Amino acid sequence: MEFNTIVEIIFVAVGVLILIPCFIFFLECLAAFVLPSSEVDSEAERPRTTILIPAHNEAEQIKDVIEALLQQVTEQDQIIVIADNCHDNTAELAKSTGVKVLERENLIERGKGYALDYAIQQIKHDQPEVLVIVDGDCMIEPNTINNITCKAIATGRPVQATYLMEQPENPSLKDNISMFSIKVKNKVRLLGLNRLGWHCLLTGSGMAFPWSLISQVSLAGSKTTDDMQLTVDLALAGSTPVFCPNALVVGRLMRDRDAQSQRSRWEHGHLEMILVEVPRLLKAFVTTGNLAALGLALDIFIPPLSLLVMAWLVSMIAAWLVAIFIKISIIPAVMVSIAGIFLVSGVLLAWSKFGRADLPLKNLIAIPFYILGKIPIYLQFLVKPQSRWLKTERDLPHKNRSL
Repeated sequence: MEFNTIVEIIFVAVGVLILIPCFIFFLECLAAFVLPSSEVDSEAERPRTTILIPAHNEAEQIKDVIEALLQQVTEQDQIIVIADNCHDNTAELAKSTGVKVLERENLIERGKGYALDYAIQQIKHDQPEVLVIVDGDCMIEPNTINNITCKAIATGRPVQATYLMEQPENPSLKDNISMFSIKVKNKVRLLGLNRLGWHCLLTGSGMAFPWSLISQVSLAGSKTTDDMQLTVDLALAGSTPVFCPNALVVGRLMRDRDAQSQRSRWEHGHLEMILVEVPRLLKAFVTTGNLAALGLALDIFIPPLSLLVMAWLVSMIAAWLVAIFIKISIIPAVMVSIAGIFLVSGVLLAWSKFGRADLPLKNLIAIPFYILGKIPIYLQFLVKPQSRWLKTERDLPHKNRSL
């Protein structure tokens, strides 16, 4: 086989690998932009609910989180805080609100998954109809608990609320771009998938599960992608999560080195999911004809937006250079160029309808510099991928957080 033919085959494969995620991304953003909402309020009776709040050194906001939840629970519900490996007064502050508090100390089995699994084992004797999970740093908007629990009962499936981040005080340009990126991932794309009648990825907080489903799953673990992994496991078991756009939880965007560490965990975890779970989902589709597995595989195959833009740009430059100087077919270069049209169009659709408040038009030109700043994250994945729970600012004593 001639050298030029081998090069052309390689670049056609690259073109396909770039075109697929860019097209799916565009389709999701287009659906969110164009299609009307099919969301209707559930008429299901409010189920008996237990709300679990895994909290690791959350003294700064745990009382506010609980007090917001107390306004949304009924007499048949209960709130349980799991003070997990805390070295601040999270447990004491939570107890002062009157909710149940479980204190857990285990320096080996650390992380959110282990904390949740511990709590589930404790409540098996008093089973709720629906289990809700809310992170200890997330504020819950009114009617959220009612909307996600009723939808979980009505559909018999896991439900994910919209999960966004609070705008920090005096946000930097990098913060604004991060806010927009999170909104695209956790709102725009999920809304598009919802309007297409497809699946929903679990995003970590504001999740509601029928007890019959969640009680059969072990949440113990320390993977950085616990929520995405849980989505895959549930989908393969026939219980694809659904999105609830009329429910909202708002978390806290970390700053500086803590934000860098957080992004590394998220993005390394996503890359690990692409390598491990996408083949698993495609195999399930081929062997069982499970369309939900195919849709989920295509969605997970979309890498973090910064990496997708970076991969597209490098591929396009390389494809056109090879086409011009090595004299191969321009088909791969055209494929990658079309992928770029899909990618840029999707970003602009998302921004024009959902991102204007987070990212003024003049700041859009800064996105390439933001992407360049992420190159070390992806290089680190090749050398030392973060696949375990790591320390963030909440692992430091409160008095030392400014150090």
